Amino acid sequence: MIKPREKAPEIKIDLVNDTQWKLSDQSPENFTMIVFYRGKHCPICKKQLQELQRKLDKFTERGIGVIAISSDTEEVAKATYEEWEIGDIPVGYNFSIEEARNWGLFISKGIKKEPEYFTEPGLFILKPDGTVYWESIQSMPFARPSFNDVLSGIDYILNEGYPARGEA
Repeated sequence: MIKPREKAPEIKIDLVNDTQWKLSDQSPENFTMIVFYRGKHCPICKKQLQELQRKLDKFTERGIGVIAISSDTEEVAKATYEEWEIGDIPVGYNFSIEEARNWGLFISKGIKKEPEYFTEPGLFILKPDGTVYWESIQSMPFARPSFNDVLSGIDYILNEGYPARGEA
């Protein structure tokens, strides 16, 4: 598990637009937000990423770079990107289970039509220096933080200079 104020593990991941994204190359004004989602099999992930697509400009206005990442294969991730209409969100794929464990994400073994193994949801907000500022990690797909709540929190953080919490 990574605590707030600690350096996040490096991520270098392929994107569905045939480019690559590397965490250490990011230089946001305020934060980088990484949304780890379960995969194409998850209807709640679809709703979450569609909500993010609708609010993406609100994150951009606040100086926040965004990416969504799953352990889905390239083929599945590209289908997700097209079918879910999330065209403005960078979408990374083939995030390994080992890397996910380094981030403290919960891993599930697939049932029914799910992949053999996949990550459960996680949301990380990182400072420009790559340290963890805020994290929300879940063992179930339900009751994720709403992006309205995240945006309200970010507004408070930026206006008040509120420090990262949970480091002790």
